[in-house]
Amino acid sequence: MARPSKRITLSIILPAYNEQDRLPPYLTSITRYLSQRGDPYEIVVVDDGSRDETAERVRQFAVDAPVIRLIQLEHNNGKGAAVRAGMLAAQGTLRLMTDADGATPIQEIERLEHALSQDNDLAIGSRFLGSRDNRYRVQARWHRTVLGNAFNRMAQRLGLEGITDTQCGFKLFRKRVAEDLFSVARIDGYGFDLELLYVALRRNYRIAEIPINWTDQPGSKVHVIRDGLRMCRELLAVHRHAAQGSYQRRESPDTLHELRQAAESHTY
Repeated sequence: MARPSKRITLSIILPAYNEQDRLPPYLTSITRYLSQRGDPYEIVVVDDGSRDETAERVRQFAVDAPVIRLIQLEHNNGKGAAVRAGMLAAQGTLRLMTDADGATPIQEIERLEHALSQDNDLAIGSRFLGSRDNRYRVQARWHRTVLGNAFNRMAQRLGLEGITDTQCGFKLFRKRVAEDLFSVARIDGYGFDLELLYVALRRNYRIAEIPINWTDQPGSKVHVIRDGLRMCRELLAVHRHAAQGSYQRRESPDTLHELRQAAESHTY
């Protein structure tokens, strides 16, 4: 797929696994909204080894929307691996990760952009804060809310102090911050959010947590108990990686170039 020629100010990274039905409507919403804003942008869809027609749907959509790039991974490596590939291949000065189901309206990016304009390094959406403010609408199944809140409390005790919603899939990074964090990230599963925030806090990056509108979508790939236990193990792995020095900065241009080339090796 041809890349836009202008300097890209915003990259939207969309990890997708078996999303042939939910992804196209969200792509329509994103392209309509961003086209109206007028700034150069790109959408990087990372197909994480889907078994359905996700990649073909993206190719079809890109015929009329050349701002879309497809990175197609051969195997299902996990959401963390997919987002990492997209972030390192992206070109935007701001880089947003968002979920393919469209649970968060793309218009919510304005709240995160405003937070970055206030001298923050990254801005993360929070369903927890949104649910406690009647100006926002957060619709989630009760069992996911209860278990999610319990998991976040545990995460805070294990090093993510002050963050109320680690797992919301709507996060905006400055380019330099994205390249720094994702160049050292190691977690491939859903626990990758925990790793990014853990490293960001220890880098003393300024993190703004912003209430957002969010609606639970049918067809979720997340199994609350099974994946919750897995994320607990991944959080412990983050502490182990930190103790081993795995999160030291990788500022060498050659290293970042190699990581970016690896991320782009399956771009179409």
